[in-house]
Amino acid sequence: MNFIIIHGVYSNPEDNWFPWLKRQLEGQGYEVTVPKMPTPLDQSLESWLRVFSQFEGKISEETVLIGHSLGAAFILDYLEKTSKKIKAAMLVSGFHKPLGSQYDELNRTFVGKEFNWGKIRQSCSKFFVFAGDNDEYISLEVSNELAKNLNAELNIVHDGGHLNKKAGYDDFPILMETIMIEIE
Repeated sequence: MNFIIIHGVYSNPEDNWFPWLKRQLEGQGYEVTVPKMPTPLDQSLESWLRVFSQFEGKISEETVLIGHSLGAAFILDYLEKTSKKIKAAMLVSGFHKPLGSQYDELNRTFVGKEFNWGKIRQSCSKFFVFAGDNDEYISLEVSNELAKNLNAELNIVHDGGHLNKKAGYDDFPILMETIMIEIE
């Protein structure tokens, strides 16, 4: 099993809980990749797919994709386009449509369309959706809709905010626990 962690807009591989989770998973003997995606300069679905294509050889039925915020939306786009099937997708503070915020234009190429949910579900064996109940960017309504579209359980984190460093998430034990219990 291998893991690829995708950060969100204005983020990078050293941000939030990504380094902590990478260390935890590598400590269990797994290969973990955290690509640096172009943001905010040159941020588009096309540019992210171009960067991600470098890791295409790592994608298999034993791959778990983990995305935070826009990284989760990117995973939906990837699963909609790929002919491969992955083991699981962990979508943290994810969304699938414009949110009515200042980020909508920057995120337009990722979520400014209707997704083919059937194709996305075919490309992944199991989905997990995590959301803070007080996320300043993504409402619980959007998180619920995302989970419903994926036939996934919504894991609500009380006072979790955007589940990022600003909300106190330098680590994310609930995510690691879910991986160890639900995916292994």
